[in-house]
Amino acid sequence: MATQVYIVYYSTYGHVEKLAQEIKKGAASVEGVEVKLWQVPETLPEEVLGKMGAPPKTDAPIITPNELAEADGLLFGFPTKFGMMAAQFKAFMDATGGLWGAQKLAGKPAGIFYSTASQGGGQETTPLTAITQLVHHGMIFVPIGYTFGAGMFEMEKVKGGSPYGAGTFAGDGSRQPSELELEQAFHQGKYFAGIAKKLKGTA
Repeated sequence: MATQVYIVYYSTYGHVEKLAQEIKKGAASVEGVEVKLWQVPETLPEEVLGKMGAPPKTDAPIITPNELAEADGLLFGFPTKFGMMAAQFKAFMDATGGLWGAQKLAGKPAGIFYSTASQGGGQETTPLTAITQLVHHGMIFVPIGYTFGAGMFEMEKVKGGSPYGAGTFAGDGSRQPSELELEQAFHQGKYFAGIAKKLKGTA
């Protein structure tokens, strides 16, 4: 049986979605791993999204809380709002009470990736505060640490991400994930998938 890795994300302007696509490539590069991309439900009306200038959503399917239980490993991605996960993703996590009650996610590995507008805007606080969601479910947090090597010490270029996971800076929305940020996202997917596969093999 293949190891099932689900990449579950929310993206307003497409920055987190681009990271998710690269993470998927990395995870899929591990033999014996199957990867699925999922979006969480949008909570804002189309009219509001239009005024915000948000592009249309991609065709990644919308996930329901119960579908999380089917995965062997979960990677959660979201933009920051004031240094914490966006409300859309928090609303989705708030709907997982049934899974929590039945301990359906306990013991599953989970990772986090994210985007922020600025360098001091939550590249560490966003994943750090999101860990509470994993803890209450009894999930196993899998950070990338410094396994990305020299890319973690880049000082000449603006680069998102941290030991917690892959990240990008959106700026005013016009900046797109850099080549280095996408490489880190690929690395996170590959690294996480390898651990999820090992954990499944020992279950």
